[in-house]
Amino acid sequence: MTSDATGSPAETELTDPRTGAPRGTALLSRLSEVGAAVAGARAALPGWSALTPRERGRRLDRLAGLVEDHAAEYAAREGAGTGKPESETAGEIEQVADLFRFFATAARTRTAPAAGLLVAGHESWVRWEPVGVVGVVVPWNYPLLMAAWRCAPALAAGNTVVAKPAETTPDSLELLAEHAGLALGPGVLAHLPGDRETGRLLVESAVDMVAFTGSGRAGADVAARAGTRRVSLELGGNAPAIVLPDAPADTWESLADAVTYNAGQSCAAPARVITLPENYEAAVAGLTEAMAARVAGRDFGPLNNADQAERYDRLVAASDAKRDIVGEIAPAPGEEAGHWRPARVLADLPDDDPAVTEEVFGPLLTVQRADGVEAALALANGVPQALAASVWTTDLTTGLELTAALDAGETWVNCHLVQTAELPHGGRGASGHGTDLSALALQEYQRPKTVTVRVARRADTP
Repeated sequence: MTSDATGSPAETELTDPRTGAPRGTALLSRLSEVGAAVAGARAALPGWSALTPRERGRRLDRLAGLVEDHAAEYAAREGAGTGKPESETAGEIEQVADLFRFFATAARTRTAPAAGLLVAGHESWVRWEPVGVVGVVVPWNYPLLMAAWRCAPALAAGNTVVAKPAETTPDSLELLAEHAGLALGPGVLAHLPGDRETGRLLVESAVDMVAFTGSGRAGADVAARAGTRRVSLELGGNAPAIVLPDAPADTWESLADAVTYNAGQSCAAPARVITLPENYEAAVAGLTEAMAARVAGRDFGPLNNADQAERYDRLVAASDAKRDIVGEIAPAPGEEAGHWRPARVLADLPDDDPAVTEEVFGPLLTVQRADGVEAALALANGVPQALAASVWTTDLTTGLELTAALDAGETWVNCHLVQTAELPHGGRGASGHGTDLSALALQEYQRPKTVTVRVARRADTP
């Protein structure tokens, strides 16, 4: 183990986001631990990649079963690290098990480019081969679910994985790695606790690929350190919701539910509500009522850590919004010092307001007024991030036209944050590149190899 000046393993103190109080410690992996984890994954690679997709699928299915069998323990660990209520962790753990089962099957149904007699006298085909050892770095907002988004397709494709959780949330990924050791074999999925320095060491280690989910600044650093190796980046969002005057009656409640799920700490959560002049005041009033019904501590959890809470407070303080509509906080007894932030609506603010141009990552919605549909579209596409967006209208033709024009990797009409394993998720622009979810995600973790065989006999030479 890495040691500090006293010879003890280096550790970091963990904090309960619900109370702000210490809850234990976690190891900070350094060069020796990173090297050992990568070496273990390298040693496990030949055996794991040599399995047929059917056999890998059977083992991934066993891992899914272990997740389900130990759902209560996973929920407790997720809650300890994130402060999420049980109503959120239960559904996310179900999704994790489903993801491993989905990719266990998807790897058996993959397709390849055209094969056959493509050159006279030759037969050709394409082999999909694993990239090798994949370094996975996941954030604190969905510690287990984001790990599954990355690890499930990587493992199904025949790679081995070294996964680093966020410094504040090492708990559930540690348990997943333990269960992976039982279901998949030693070294196939390794857990590497630590901080940003640990992440940098992992990226610079002898991994063949890096899959990173996190901030834009950190993603740029990952890409620079990875050099010519493959990198998959999901770098956050700042999702617009274009709400037209004929939006469904449940629009405000739906948006409030989506932005307060996980306390708004979701890259694809709605952030910027954009209306036309004729429904602007109705939007402010509707959102005010809907957000007031969502109480922090009762209906959703806290922000994850002190740094995120400070950043949130700084962006709110820097806003020039003329209307700052704040909901209630009702923490349980003993949780008053947690990182709780209320549901909030900011209205009457400039289009270049910090709360608009930056990803706030909290239970907050801004409301902007556009002069028309084209102006609303320009506002929606007017930030560097391009991950997700939604349109709210009962005119299906208009809704579909706007989803086509929105610069986002995932769009919704009259809903938001509706996702499933079968549908791809990924960003554009400052939101990164790469694909999570769906069978398309397998290609992130595979390399094509063309094989061509001469089959025609040569003419006899006189």
